[in-house]
Order: sequence, then C-alpha cells, then structure tokens
Amino acid sequence: MKVAVAQWQIGAPASFEDFAARVERELAAVAAQGAQFAVLPEYLALELAHAFGPAVYGDLHSSLRAVDDLYADWRALFAGLARRHGMHVVAGSFLRRQGEAFRNRALLFTPDGRVGAQDKLRLTGYEKQAGCIVPGDALKVFDTEFGRVGINICYDVEFPLFARAQAEAGAALLLVPSCTDTEAGAWRVRIGCQARALESQLPVVCAVTAGSSDWSPALDVNTGRAAVYVPPDRGLPETGVLAVLDADAGWLLADVDVAAVRKARAIGQVGVAADWPGQLLPAVQRARLAGFEPA
Repeated sequence: MKVAVAQWQIGAPASFEDFAARVERELAAVAAQGAQFAVLPEYLALELAHAFGPAVYGDLHSSLRAVDDLYADWRALFAGLARRHGMHVVAGSFLRRQGEAFRNRALLFTPDGRVGAQDKLRLTGYEKQAGCIVPGDALKVFDTEFGRVGINICYDVEFPLFARAQAEAGAALLLVPSCTDTEAGAWRVRIGCQARALESQLPVVCAVTAGSSDWSPALDVNTGRAAVYVPPDRGLPETGVLAVLDADAGWLLADVDVAAVRKARAIGQVGVAADWPGQLLPAVQRARLAGFEPA
C-alpha cells in the first residue's frame, strides 16, 4: 500500500474555493504518484478561518464558529476527492460544534462514498485553556480494503492504551494527524508514534502541519516531520523509521507493507504484542515496597 503523508504548509486562503483548489491539486498530484491512502494533519480546517478576515481569524472562538458553518462543504470536498481518485483520505481534523463547545474530529473518507469519524480523546493544555474544546468519548476502528485502521489525533498517540485497544480490535495500521508548535511537542508525538509501533507491532503514519502563520492563534508555529514508523525487528528498518520527509514541507510517499509487519509480529525477535498481557498479571499490577535482604 502506498501512503501519502502530508507535511502541510499552512496557507492563507482567501475563500473556501481557494482552499479547495489547493487541496484538489495536492491530492491529484499524490494520486498520480500511486497513493492509495492520504493523511492530512490535525487542525487543517482552521486554515479556512483566514477567509473570514482579521476580526475572525485573530480570535480562536470566532474562528471555530465561522469555520463550523463550512462543515457540509468540507465533507463534500473530501468525499468527492476520495471517490474521484479512488483513494482513502484522512482529512486532517475539523473542530466540529457540539452545542456551545467543539470536538476535534478526524474524518476518514473512502473511495466508495463512506465516511468514519474519530474524535480526539485527550486535550492538550492549549485546548483545555481555550475553554471551548471538549474531548471525545469513543474509540473506534474502521474496515478498509487494506485492512482495519485506527486513528489517534496528535496527543492521543502519547497514551498507550488507546492504540492497544485499537490493535486488539483488529487495527493493522495506525494513522496520526498531528499539529505541534514546539520541538518538544514534535518529539513527544514522534516518541509516542514509535512506542505505539513497538508495543502493538504495527505501522504508524504521522502527518503534520508546517511553517508559520502569524495570523492564526492556533497555527502560528508548526513543527514536526511527516513520517512512517514500524517496529524495529526482523525484515524492517533497525531504527523503526520506515520513511521521513527530508524537506520543510510537502508530501512523503512511502510503501507500507502491512503483511511484512504482520510477519515480523509473528516470527520477530520479540513478541511485544503477544506478550502484552504479561503486564496484567495480578502480582505485577501494582508495585509494592520491598525490604532488603542481607547481602
């Protein structure tokens, strides 16, 4: 399976049509290179706030309310592109209104006209401080022609039990739309991705935002690298890094052999995924203070 992973340069679209034209060009280009799965980054929809002018895009709450009105257009755009190019598309994330609050939601579009949604489950400090974003409450997996997949939005990949539950539900691939504004944040996500690949012995695909946008309080600075991670084991890269984009922005095209990773999981040097239940034995569920014996 060939995946296209975005390191998306944040733009300043003048209108929804302007934004849509760019997305259409970029997805057409990676489809022409054989991409069967495209993954875009977290908070992608907030780029649309620029179309509403400074009074809106300079304020996060106003941006979220304005962009939410474009939700139907957003869905139609990506549903049409997935059908046209015969490609699965994770359309980054969209802050979707829920009453007076918003949920950070990733939508997965399939070539046959279906769409699945995974909400972000844990909030970063910035999202908590915003006072208008709420966490999701359900963890999902989705069946595709390439196998079952799960989505962890950015910070969620730093929590091992989410990906583990998805792996136990049959996920053979983990997709991570991400947005980080510091090198520390980018490394936390990268370490999380590599740890999840190691623990559940599956490929992890991470898309990121790129560049700087001083007009946006949420997309002002962007770090990270588009990458694909695998468990470091027999027949796979010893570093656990299958591919990483060597550029400041653009697309990473990579061939992900899910069957090869599954084989390594079955006959690898270690069996972390299979040995996982050993952590759950009653005697090791809690650490106890132990005394010393005479030497």
